[in-house]
Amino acid sequence: MTVFNFISLFGGLALFLYGMRLMSRGLEQGSSGALKSAMEKLTTSPVGAFFLGLSATAIIQSSTATIVLTSGLVAAGVITLRQSLGIILGANVGTTVTGQIIRLLDLNASAAAWLNFFKPNTLAPLAAVVGILFIMAFRFRNSQRVGTIVMGFGILFTGLVNMTAAVTPLAESEAFGRLFLTLADRPLLGFLAGMAASFSIQSSSATVGILQALSTTGALSFGSIYSVLLGIYMGDCATTAIVCSVGARADAKRTGLVHIIFNICAGVLVLIGVTLLRRFGALDALWSRPISSGGIANTHTVFKLTTAALLLPVTPAFEKLSRKLIRDDRPGSLGMDVSLHALDETLFEAPELALSAIRQVVGQIADLATGNVFRGFGLLRSYEQKAAEAMAADEDRIDTLVDHAEDYMVRLSPHLEQGRTSDRLNYFIKCADEFERIGDHAVNLSESAQELRTREAAFSPAAIMELGVLEDALTEILGYARTAFEQLDHAAAFRIEPVEEVVDELVAKLRSRHLLRLRAGECSVTDGYIFQDILVNAERISDQCSNLGVHTISLVDAKAAEMEHDYILHLHQGENEEYNALYASARSLYLGRLAALDLGIDEDTTE
Repeated sequence: MTVFNFISLFGGLALFLYGMRLMSRGLEQGSSGALKSAMEKLTTSPVGAFFLGLSATAIIQSSTATIVLTSGLVAAGVITLRQSLGIILGANVGTTVTGQIIRLLDLNASAAAWLNFFKPNTLAPLAAVVGILFIMAFRFRNSQRVGTIVMGFGILFTGLVNMTAAVTPLAESEAFGRLFLTLADRPLLGFLAGMAASFSIQSSSATVGILQALSTTGALSFGSIYSVLLGIYMGDCATTAIVCSVGARADAKRTGLVHIIFNICAGVLVLIGVTLLRRFGALDALWSRPISSGGIANTHTVFKLTTAALLLPVTPAFEKLSRKLIRDDRPGSLGMDVSLHALDETLFEAPELALSAIRQVVGQIADLATGNVFRGFGLLRSYEQKAAEAMAADEDRIDTLVDHAEDYMVRLSPHLEQGRTSDRLNYFIKCADEFERIGDHAVNLSESAQELRTREAAFSPAAIMELGVLEDALTEILGYARTAFEQLDHAAAFRIEPVEEVVDELVAKLRSRHLLRLRAGECSVTDGYIFQDILVNAERISDQCSNLGVHTISLVDAKAAEMEHDYILHLHQGENEEYNALYASARSLYLGRLAALDLGIDEDTTE
């Protein structure tokens, strides 16, 4: 081989790896939402998890990607370590699909001309043409993603054809032939070569693809390649384990460790099996016979499938061993909030899973913020130092979660395509901000309660009852806001604004009523200032809920999104009959209760 052959070989390898990356990334982005749902449903049994791992890897063409994503879901608490074990074994089998595709190198098209369409040197340009048409000519929803996947397939086969052409001169090299004959007698050398190549390239599929390309020289045999395959398996799982271990929780690290344990056990089983079969003469006919690309693919598949079938029943032992080798996380060693581990960067390759993790964290921010609102009103009625301290601790958690979530969302943004996924990311950014502000206003309520206690002041019974009406209205509106966010519920989001408008009226009336009490000497000036601060924060809490409703409606309703800034104005003009009815109902309820206080009527009779 000349230097130009080496340039062509490594150039072909570069195209092969880039094509696989393009295809894999497009498939991951298109299937990650379904993958998350499938993981939650099918991992209840080891067999279901196994077939899920197999099919997911066959689709996205990367066992490393599947296992790293699985590790991220374990870290995020979506699935458990035990549920991940079957996926790992299935992923190891699924990676053999690439080799079965590459075996098209062996296709003999002389018998039928139509078979030429399936040969790599025909498939490559055809896929490139189809891919560029989808990218440049078509404009339907997923045309860019489909084009990227098909183009990746074409680039992959172009690289494969280049590699095959580059190694063709080796067919006439006696030194090359002797090298692989030596590997048959020195399996350790083959094992180390396969492990080094797989670890360097960081893709077992690509390394097996190189081996299949080399098979066209006629110098490879079963005896020379089986130990290389074992080395490839170890090199691949070492890469995966390293990626899974960086900054991860204990269970995520165990996921990578189980992958290594499985491949070690699988390698031992293959070695024992090959040794026994050769000793009994079962491999004599295959040992030195030249092996084709299809033969390598079949050997690869048989090794993986057989060992997975043998080891699947003993996966609980793998879990126990991983727990002994990797200790549980110490309390507090993973940061201020364990839910932050849902924000795992390994999920960037599957944006739907990353968005799901963000939704989980923003949901926790919402829980903490709304919980603090109710605590704040509770402190106004009866101040307790422990409750105030718990509020302050939860506010710190909110700030930590928001900071990490916003940083994560900024780093995720470049991995998203424009359209639905980027719109959801923007929605989560807005919602995190709104819920954080609700938490801030809740803290202001606790500070008002603290000031009342410090001054040894107290509101009049009438003021306490009025704040109870306001609290109930905020409870209703916060409930709608939470439902709207959690379920992307248009109906719940729509019900926010009528109550928000009633809250504004309540606040205005409570201000007027409190001024009357001040003039009558029923309340002090200091109490009045504190009461006014409470009303301001209550009104702003309802404003944030209103914003959450508009954000949700704009996300789920394209027409509303076009008029987002004028949406509230349009409703307040009274042209929407449904809005008018909801507003009238809420106004009758809460202002009716306020009027009942003046008459001394039991509030229950006004419901």
